[in-house]
Amino acid sequence: MLTQCAHKGVVVTAQRVLRKVVPVGLLLGVATVSHVHAQEDELPPVSLGAGLQTSFIHQQPATGDSTDNFRLNSLRFYVNGKATNNISFMINTDINYGGSLFVCPEKGSCGGGYGNQGNQIQVLDAVAQIGVSDKLNIWFGRFLPPSDRANMYGPYYSHHWAVFTDGVQDGYPFIFQGRQNGAMYWGQFDKVKLSAGAFDGSSTNGNSSLIGAGRVQVDFWDPEAGYYLNGTYYGQRNLLAIGLAGQVQSADPLKSVVDELTAKTATSFDFLLERMTGRGSAVSAEVEVVRYKGLGGYPTAPGAQFETLHGGYVLGAYLLPKTDGPGQFEALVKYGIAVYSQDKSNIYPDFRQKTTEVNFNYILNEFNARMMIFFKNTNYTAVRMNDVQVGVGLQIQM
Repeated sequence: MLTQCAHKGVVVTAQRVLRKVVPVGLLLGVATVSHVHAQEDELPPVSLGAGLQTSFIHQQPATGDSTDNFRLNSLRFYVNGKATNNISFMINTDINYGGSLFVCPEKGSCGGGYGNQGNQIQVLDAVAQIGVSDKLNIWFGRFLPPSDRANMYGPYYSHHWAVFTDGVQDGYPFIFQGRQNGAMYWGQFDKVKLSAGAFDGSSTNGNSSLIGAGRVQVDFWDPEAGYYLNGTYYGQRNLLAIGLAGQVQSADPLKSVVDELTAKTATSFDFLLERMTGRGSAVSAEVEVVRYKGLGGYPTAPGAQFETLHGGYVLGAYLLPKTDGPGQFEALVKYGIAVYSQDKSNIYPDFRQKTTEVNFNYILNEFNARMMIFFKNTNYTAVRMNDVQVGVGLQIQM
């Protein structure tokens, strides 16, 4: 999914490929003609990787029969490489197998790009990256725009299992799984990270106006390198970070309806604290507050056009000390509230969504190998049906 995966794959060089597919005699002939040219024409290394998420879920709706499902949630392939020392590329794909990290109460009702969409091969990231220094980086293509931390870490680098199910996390508009097409600047100034860009509105939400996006993050303790982020560092560093992000889109010039004449906005504040407590253990706290006003937000019911969605969540976790076994146990709890208001269709009343999630995790190799037992209880005051889910998720990356 992310640039974090670039160093986890298999490195392939031009020399290595040639040894496998070209006869030895021909190689020797080429070498005798010009050994210098062979060295000069050698391609830079390319890293390959993959990620898999699969789960078993027992779902009990408020009314009706319960269901049990084995799911192949996601299969990703990662490709990263360099054209020159300062120009690189990132290509990541995802095959989403008929579902998500969770079960949607209603078909197509889940936000965050993880609904019951059937088997799909989609482009996650396709980015040309120009990196002059830590302070000057330019990206072109499809990638995660400046937004909340939850969008910047996604499902494979999140701290908990049932990401993007609370109506709060990563409600920013997107083409697929948080991504937008556009261009962006980002820079790392010691413990301050800045990013800003412009993104295509037509492919994102059908509005022909561009979407402007920006984010500022401050790390008061250990800095976080790179543009994409983690939801946790599993006791590898002490972190105290705050982030502010926002996106704005002006009225669509192709429409003249009064409701379309005002700018639409999405804003968020996020906070992450993680502290090492000895013997490999750590405590974590994550907080986010959001407001989506006409831009982004989560779908709710057929015909609904809720103008405003606001809310927040708090997450706490404790990574237990290391034992003689191969991994570590972790306990986690998360609680979120989302408020949907101002349905322009005048069909549905304002309502609240309350989501409680509890995880008991076994961390074998951080994000490369982990098993997560989860319980999630979702309650609605109107419109949607209450829902309880219990399951086990497994994640593997290389």
